[in-house]
Amino acid sequence: MFKFRTSLIAVAAAVGFTASGFAASAQDELVVAAASNPGGLAVFVAQEKGFFAKNGVDVKVEIRNTGSELSKGLRAGEFDFAPAAFTNLPAALERGLDVRGIVGYVGAAFEKPTTDDVVALIASKDSGINTVADLKGKKVGVTFGSTGDVWLLQALKEVGLGRNDLERVNTRPPSLVSVLDTGGVDAVVAWEPFNFRMLNKVAGSKVVKRGGDLVCFCAYLHGNPDTVYKDEAKTQKFVDSIAEAAAYVRDKANKDEVAEIGTRFVNMTKEEVLAGLDLWVYDPRIGANTAKAFRSAVDLLIEQKKMKSKYDPARYLDSKFIRSTMERHPEWFSDLGAAS
Repeated sequence: MFKFRTSLIAVAAAVGFTASGFAASAQDELVVAAASNPGGLAVFVAQEKGFFAKNGVDVKVEIRNTGSELSKGLRAGEFDFAPAAFTNLPAALERGLDVRGIVGYVGAAFEKPTTDDVVALIASKDSGINTVADLKGKKVGVTFGSTGDVWLLQALKEVGLGRNDLERVNTRPPSLVSVLDTGGVDAVVAWEPFNFRMLNKVAGSKVVKRGGDLVCFCAYLHGNPDTVYKDEAKTQKFVDSIAEAAAYVRDKANKDEVAEIGTRFVNMTKEEVLAGLDLWVYDPRIGANTAKAFRSAVDLLIEQKKMKSKYDPARYLDSKFIRSTMERHPEWFSDLGAAS
């Protein structure tokens, strides 16, 4: 786990803060969680390049390995804001999770309701797998409940196969490369940087399928209503910071620097970060297609019997903060496409 904390104690001592003054400073700090992969680059860059401080918000960044750890931490009050993927979030909302999504973390859902080039099916050299149809009777490593898992089920459906036509092996993200390398499975469904690692480490491994607009590999930063609306000015500063950082990440002139920043926050090489930069999408906007992506995720979860009924995306998404950012800082969005 990586923690980035400004030393408030040292600052307090230097300027002679009283105990009550220090408590007020600590109370004003926001704790923002991110996943341990390149999806969190906007958060990492906002911290490292000082965009949080520039926009007037004091932030500590926490890193977690899985979506479930992020959700548990938010529920336990460890974080003020954390990301969650659409492919599993609605089920948690139906079960009572009360949060509001206020800014995009990763994905291109504003432009179109599907975006999944970061996901791929990688097969071993001797697996005999050259198409998705060849997965019948094979072992496939995938993280159950992840966006990759949903993508796999949709890819199977495209070729007339179902989950019972192969053996899905539940594999935690850190083990996705090793399970293919040791022959524990015939193929793996993963995202970056794991795909890049597999192709470089597992001799003869190959991409069988990448993307295909099967799902929305997208996530949004959210917090509970008390956090979001208690101090809306602070929430706005946080959203501004993420939007400015995302623009910095997207600027190709900054690729090397952004990759270096990524290596300081999570266990990735610079080459691994660079390999995924053109596949991950850092678009903080919320719009009509975002709602469509959410509804599609709900439909899939109902089909998989993980949800019982429809869930209105308006109960989760609140676009007013990012709309304000877009109105005041159009330059941070000028490189992005319009909604389709």
